[in-house]
Amino acid sequence: MREKIFPEKTQSSKEEKTAFPNGLIDRWIAFNLIREMSKKINKVVLAYSGGLDTSAMLLWLKETYDCEVVCYCADVGQGEELSGLEEKALATGASKLYVEDLREEFVKDFVWTAVKANALYEGVYLLGTSLARPVIAKKQIEIAQREGADAVAHGATGKGNDQVRFELTYYALQPDIKVIAPWRTWEFKGRADLIAYCAKHGIPVTATAAKPYSMDRNLMHCSYEGGILEDPWAAPPDDIFLLSKSPEKAADKPEDLTLTFEKGEPVAINGEKYGAVDLLTKLNFIGGEHGIGRVDLVENRFVGMKSRGIYETPGVTILQTAHPALESITMDREVMRLRDTLGVKFAESVYNGFWFAPEFEILRLMIDQTQENVSGDVRLKLYKGNVIVTGRRSPYSLYKQRIVTFEDDAGAYDQHDAEGFIKLQALRLRLRKME
Repeated sequence: MREKIFPEKTQSSKEEKTAFPNGLIDRWIAFNLIREMSKKINKVVLAYSGGLDTSAMLLWLKETYDCEVVCYCADVGQGEELSGLEEKALATGASKLYVEDLREEFVKDFVWTAVKANALYEGVYLLGTSLARPVIAKKQIEIAQREGADAVAHGATGKGNDQVRFELTYYALQPDIKVIAPWRTWEFKGRADLIAYCAKHGIPVTATAAKPYSMDRNLMHCSYEGGILEDPWAAPPDDIFLLSKSPEKAADKPEDLTLTFEKGEPVAINGEKYGAVDLLTKLNFIGGEHGIGRVDLVENRFVGMKSRGIYETPGVTILQTAHPALESITMDREVMRLRDTLGVKFAESVYNGFWFAPEFEILRLMIDQTQENVSGDVRLKLYKGNVIVTGRRSPYSLYKQRIVTFEDDAGAYDQHDAEGFIKLQALRLRLRKME
């Protein structure tokens, strides 16, 4: 308990403060603040993955706050990572564990929305982690309300974006909720400390001091950071990837694929209809076999620093090539340009954690409106990390062959009209040189 390490101080006189060496005053204030908060908290709902950080966090919360800890794990497509989670949580001190299947909601309401927006953060990142956080935090607040909990806790660090994404969602959905972010208050300085802490208390974890990668996996992607990856010059080891083969080891034969969209959302592969979860799962497998979707990115975090992340997003990489191809024949030029400007704002809002902000609600409505006629088929060729568009068709196509053709026997377009159009466009340019 923190009381054993930092004896209680009931006064804060000038004489008492000056007795502390430099640096200890802030620590004394911080730990007394934690102790005061602990008196007001009876139950915490912890976003729990069973990984290194949240495994240590569960025990730390019980030690620090002397309260009941309810663990909650969101199934957003981690797969085998959920195996044995309840047994581990209960053995570490949790009163119970909720495992909530959010895969359908995650894909339909979050991933497909980003696909419709053609959302790319800084032109590269497909937002796999960013999109998962609001759906996870939303359900966490629902469980906290169901449990009558005083607080929620998460495993995000004080350096990253996830702390912002979780907490903006918490406060948007329950303004008076107490939030505990252990990485901002506890005594551990890094993951090596956590590994030692877990070893001391007999908590099994997969991370090691030699390979302290932080991995985040969901149905959309898998991301990696930490360890050797913190050096932006160091190439990522090939053995870290879970969802995709390297292009060198990918299939030697190209594969043709036809995707069908309805109002901007993918609904079928090669003419066979799938539900959202099954469709993305199948696309991930197909794309992974062809070495598609790997990204090595140095990005600008919302908190101000740059960070290096490795991402693999096979299925959505395919979709984000096919979807704009279908839009190219179904979307009006000016609507497309407006949507493209909204797409930048959309991606930044998702990345920065503003999914439940009022301006984002308006953005979503506008994006959905642009997708009314984005229905049809796109044919693709997949080969050695490449996604190549080879055809697109739609009953709502604005592409009219009789107008664009060079063999215009029907007179659908009068080429003489171009002369007046050009002269009007040139008028302001000519005026600059006229005397």
